[in-house]
Amino acid sequence: MKEMPLFSRTFDFITWLMPVTDNFPRGQRFFVTKRLRDAVLDFYEFIIEANNCRGQARLDRISLADAALDKVRLYLRMSYRWEWLKPGQYQHAAGLVAEIGRLLGGWKKTIRQPTT
Repeated sequence: MKEMPLFSRTFDFITWLMPVTDNFPRGQRFFVTKRLRDAVLDFYEFIIEANNCRGQARLDRISLADAALDKVRLYLRMSYRWEWLKPGQYQHAAGLVAEIGRLLGGWKKTIRQPTT
């Protein structure tokens, strides 16, 4: 079975993000940096869990993933505002997160549609 694009795009984003956050100010590594990393890893864990569930449990996990992705967006915006991310890095990250959000929304939509 082929992996869903949501999983591969998320993995690619995490792989890109982790070394980038190593360059954030040392004093913030245990605050904002940790929260950003935790949020993106939580997101990935929630979609894995959702993939292993059915019915309402799947929708619940997708909702948790959506909330975690909102946190990722917040921490990325903060990182850009505080100039820890360069404009090109922020643009790249925002594009990836937007794509991941669309993929998550599409998955949620297919689950909510009644089967015929």
